[in-house]
Amino acid sequence: MPVDAPRERLYRLFTGTDQDVETEIRRALEIGAAHLDLPVGYFARIDGDELEIVHAVGDTDVVRSGATLPLEEAYCRRTLDAEGALTVQDAAVTSTERPTVGASTFGTYIGVSVTVSDERYGTVCFADPEPRERAFTEADELFVELLGRLLGGELERRQQSGRLEREKRLFEGIAENSFDILFRVDADARFTYVSAAVERVLGYEPSELTGESFATVMTDESVEDALAAYGRLFAGEPVENLELEFIDADDDVVVIEVNATPIREGDEVVGAQGVGRDVTARKERERELRMKTRAIDGANVGISIADPNQPDTPLVYVNAGFEEITGYDESELLGRNCRLLQGERTDDDAVRRLREAITHEESVSLDLVNYRRNGMPFWNRVRLDPVFDDAGELTHYLGFQTDVTDRKRTEQLVRLLNRVLRHNLRNEMTVLLGQADLLTDADASERDALSERIRRISQELVGLSDHAAELERHASRERDPRRLAPDEVVADAVADHRGAYPDADVEVSVRTDRSFCAGPELRRAVSELVENALKHAGETPSVSVTVEDAGEWLELVVADDGPGIDEMEAEVIATGRETALEHASGLGLWVVDWIVTRYGGSFQIEARDAETGGTAALVHVPAIADDESVEAVARGPTILSF
Repeated sequence: MPVDAPRERLYRLFTGTDQDVETEIRRALEIGAAHLDLPVGYFARIDGDELEIVHAVGDTDVVRSGATLPLEEAYCRRTLDAEGALTVQDAAVTSTERPTVGASTFGTYIGVSVTVSDERYGTVCFADPEPRERAFTEADELFVELLGRLLGGELERRQQSGRLEREKRLFEGIAENSFDILFRVDADARFTYVSAAVERVLGYEPSELTGESFATVMTDESVEDALAAYGRLFAGEPVENLELEFIDADDDVVVIEVNATPIREGDEVVGAQGVGRDVTARKERERELRMKTRAIDGANVGISIADPNQPDTPLVYVNAGFEEITGYDESELLGRNCRLLQGERTDDDAVRRLREAITHEESVSLDLVNYRRNGMPFWNRVRLDPVFDDAGELTHYLGFQTDVTDRKRTEQLVRLLNRVLRHNLRNEMTVLLGQADLLTDADASERDALSERIRRISQELVGLSDHAAELERHASRERDPRRLAPDEVVADAVADHRGAYPDADVEVSVRTDRSFCAGPELRRAVSELVENALKHAGETPSVSVTVEDAGEWLELVVADDGPGIDEMEAEVIATGRETALEHASGLGLWVVDWIVTRYGGSFQIEARDAETGGTAALVHVPAIADDESVEAVARGPTILSF
């Protein structure tokens, strides 16, 4: 059997589309047990404080599927704590703790942890009651680590909804986590898919090779061998361990070992798929370093490196992605601590967790509010990992930053709608049922009042539903920043409510030559604020709407002369919690908040001074001058104000 045949079988197993996950796990264990020449293979899952044997192959009298045991008593806990594969050749000689599963004791053991969605899920292990004559090789450890990585990836993908989406990501998910090049070619010998590893090995972007013949990146000597092998593939034969010379992006020759199988549609071979491994050991380290530097510099996520051996752990490297996310230039960041991104709404608990991880030289991943150079907050997913040298000494911290503002906004909106619709609908329906019961026994003089209460509650529920539906529409709509004239926006908003409030005094003042840079839905937000002010103004409503310059913003203020915002509600809004907005008009304010912040603006409500009275709603929206382009001024979403 070729050396790499088991690896190829694993790749084929986990790139299939017609097997359930239980079958895949069983077949993977059988392949592993056969390859390692061990009689027992099993996959165990962590379930709270217990370890459950999910699947076992081989000697089932030793390890049985479905068996459970306390995690603290399981040898697998050591596997979970190990970095890479844990191996024991002869437990009686090399291990202070004999490998066991329940009542069974092993003389030989090799296992690796399985991670799903960045969480420890379980272990995959192979064992023998007897000691092993020969030591496990590095290839054996890499094989078990590959199996664990593929199995973890498969379980993670199975958790995702939608079979078609899962099948689409299956091959590519394995490819992106593989050190090998995965590829597909069609009947014309052209690449239809090349995994990202090709950039590390050959220096090409996958898109550069897609649609190109594999012959275009080979030496003349290897083209003939490759075409002959391709002929065998189309005759239905697999190709194993074929070494071919490729020319990389730097015109250097790279030897790649290819294993491939035919792709069939029915009885017809329509292409081939396989794995290519760089076997040019002499140049591998040099090329890998070059690729990593290029990948880090051009990565879409923010990447930073900090030096803990200097005072205050300053940044010593940031990539272009970090600059784009934060708005800072590299020259403004190097030599400074990453805490410069923190601000007023940065969670103290998140900062504490970061500090504890740094103190204990541990990895940490969390979401927290950071601030861009222009002062606008955003949700940042931070992953921080310590880097150690060969002597185990801490040398650097490697950080990854991803802007997850859109996702956090959506999560917050879903929580709000779920809470409001569940809480308010239940309460109001309870009241309606009570009023209906009273109506049954009421005399004629009471029925009008009861009917009016039922009508009012029903109208409130309809308003709540309408605002919830509107929020959902705005959340699903694509952003469309454009130039909006302030006088037109305000005039439209006031006109929307003239009919309902004919006696209201609405004073409008627009003191700017610039425009709003936002989507057309900003008109709806301003209309909502005007309506809200008119509702809460005095008996003879008096409302003012002003727009004026405020640096790089236009500040819009809608003020009324009503009794002012409730003290408790003002406190809740100021602290940024949603509970103040759990009513129909409050959802209207959420509509405003969602629209304004999705174009990089901000929104707040505050009580006016005691002498003036009333409430003021303040909105800041990016301003755009006549000689500026929308592309240059438009901003991405920021965190919700409430």
